[in-house]
Parts: sequence; structure tokens; C-alpha cells
Amino acid sequence: MMNITVIGSGGVGGYFGGRLAQAGNKVTFIARGRHLEAIRDNGLTVKSINGDFVINPAKVSDNYHSVSNADVVMVCTKAWQVKEVAKKIASELNPEAMVLPLQNGILAVEELAEYIPKQQIVSGLCRVFSMIESPGVIVHKGIEPTIVFGEIDNSKTERAEKLHETFEKAGITNVWANDIQSELWKKFLMISSSALLAVTNTNYGELRSIPETRQLLEELFTEIYQVGKAAGVCLPDSIVAKTMNAVDHFPPDSTSSLTRDIWDGKPSEIEYQNGTVVKLGSKLNISTPVNRFVYLSLIPTELKSRN
Repeated sequence: MMNITVIGSGGVGGYFGGRLAQAGNKVTFIARGRHLEAIRDNGLTVKSINGDFVINPAKVSDNYHSVSNADVVMVCTKAWQVKEVAKKIASELNPEAMVLPLQNGILAVEELAEYIPKQQIVSGLCRVFSMIESPGVIVHKGIEPTIVFGEIDNSKTERAEKLHETFEKAGITNVWANDIQSELWKKFLMISSSALLAVTNTNYGELRSIPETRQLLEELFTEIYQVGKAAGVCLPDSIVAKTMNAVDHFPPDSTSSLTRDIWDGKPSEIEYQNGTVVKLGSKLNISTPVNRFVYLSLIPTELKSRN
């Protein structure tokens, strides 16, 4: 069993942290506001298509002191919060701890490494449709919840083996990747469709079924594939077709956290998704007109939300 701190206890951290706690690991959830109060008073409830469960009592806090004893620190915040988290935990972090980021995008390791020794970071991502339904309650609505992880240099280590075993014992589908950079980009390609949902005011069912928006979606994916290849990432030629097929199997009414954040007037991960595509494309001389249109269309909304 491991001592685990989960920073960010929303749809991602709440679900995976809950499963790890259910398996007997010592899990400390970092949360805030009404969500923290509800978990402290009533435990953490997870409603899942794979079976509901409750962690009660659940250890929850709004400070980061638990990272001093943690074997694993799972960073499950929004991408734009990673630097802030890294600053706050750097001085208290157990020097033997693994730090596992599960953000959307491709910049989390780079941003964590500005404050945390790079050798402590294990690169990762997750796949799950989940969110906070109400304070203290996480709902998992679709996709088999999966964590993909690997050492930054793709080496095979004892600590990564231990992490794999911990996920296995908790019943968490996981992939110990041979090429974590490739896996990050495969997901990056997929999640960058979120902003297109926001711009077109559609869910995945609507976006994929209208010929014009379906074409935009495929073009958006193709641009990201081209940028990734130019950046030296090993991506299969079939990745765009496979990603389109994956979208075709999403629940029709599904959206994404970025989409919902934009619709709700909240700060979003747009800079870490389509914004990153545009900037990296410009650096590598790869044209990204669809991603550029989507990104620029949402800048005014993003600025309003942050002000």
C-alpha cells in the first residue's frame, strides 16, 4: 500500500483517488471550498457506471503538508494551475516521492520541472469522462477510466513497476507506456477538439453528425498530427482516423471540461490545448488554420473569465 496525495479532487482526482483509497492506500485529498467541506463531513461519493462507492471517512485538506510523507503525489488540477502547485509543494515535497501529473496537454512535466527536481517526475495522462456533480460527489459517465504513465526517458524502473502494481491492485485500468511522449500527443490530439465544441456550441454527437463540423474536426486533428510529427513525436499515420473513430463512440451528449468551463464563463485550458498547437506550429512552420481560428475565437471569452 502507498501513501498518496491527490492534488485537485475533481472529476479526475476524485475518481482515481477514490479508487486508490477504496483499495486500502492512504490517500489525502487536497480540495477547497464547499467540496472540501462536503468530503470532510460526509466522505467522498463516487457515482460510476462501473459501480458506486463511498470513501467515508476521507482524509481531506486544503494545505499541502501531506506531500512531505507521500510516496506519490498525483497532480490532478487544471493545466493552468500546475505551476502554482509546483511552487507550493517544492519546499515540502518528500525527496523520494514520485510526482505524477494527469493534465490535458503536453506541458505539465516541463512546468513542474521549473520548481521540482525532474528526476522525481513521472509523466502521465488519464482518460475518463467524470466531473463534480455536487460538493463531495463525483460522477463518472463514460469511457473506461485509464491512467497511462511512464518515466520521462521511457526507461523501465522499479518505482514505475510499483506504481503499476498499485494501480492494478486498485482495479484501475493502466498502461505503462513504452513511449509516453507519443501517448501524450495521442491524447493531446483528441482533447484539442474540446474548444471546437465550445465554438460550435455542440456536444460530440452533434459535432460528428453534421458534415461541415465533422470536416472541421478532422482538419483540426490533422493539423495537430502534422505539428507532432514535425516536433519529432512518433505518431502513427492512422492516428487521425483512429481518433475520429473514437469520437464516433463517445456518448452523444458528452462534452469536455474545457468546453463546459468556457460555456460557464470560467478560466479554461485553451492556452494549453489549441493555443499550444498554434504556437508550436508557428515555431515549426506548420500551418494550423483551424486550430488558429478556434483559439483566436475564444481569446476574448478567456480574457473576460480571468478578469
